[in-house]
Amino acid sequence: MATIEFQGKTLNTVGDLPAVGQAAPEFTTVNTDLEDVTLKDYAGKRVVLNVFPSIDTGVCAQSVREFNKRAAGLDNTVVVTVSMDLPFALGRFCGAEGIDNVVATSAFRSSFGEDYGIKFADGPMKGLMARGVIVIDTDGSVLYSSLTPSVGEEPAYDEILNVL
Repeated sequence: MATIEFQGKTLNTVGDLPAVGQAAPEFTTVNTDLEDVTLKDYAGKRVVLNVFPSIDTGVCAQSVREFNKRAAGLDNTVVVTVSMDLPFALGRFCGAEGIDNVVATSAFRSSFGEDYGIKFADGPMKGLMARGVIVIDTDGSVLYSSLTPSVGEEPAYDEILNVL
């Protein structure tokens, strides 16, 4: 279990992120067209999972914008965002913002948060997911795995891109 700060309170996740070197858990999320998205869909590619609580917050929205901008130049790599937002909200945001270099997905009907240990177990964010990034290599193993210590903190973009 990990601890994350939110508005001066400590929140706990249901588990821990997959460790570097470990096989990434398979997942199924839903894209903005209500189609299933799985890890297997990206076999042979590097996958950056940008996980966050909600697209309707400034930091979460900024992380999607930033990965969209930086993802354009990444070879053999796909960025998949994962949140509990409904696909309709994700589609509305991506359309309004011109987001086209990331795959926005919802975990609203999956066990992604539990399988990746990133779902909040308690507090006002219970049921949502913490902010974290997991980079999966072409062979399905975890190359990078990190949670931000505070919900209001952006991911370490440069550190993540250096791994890639």
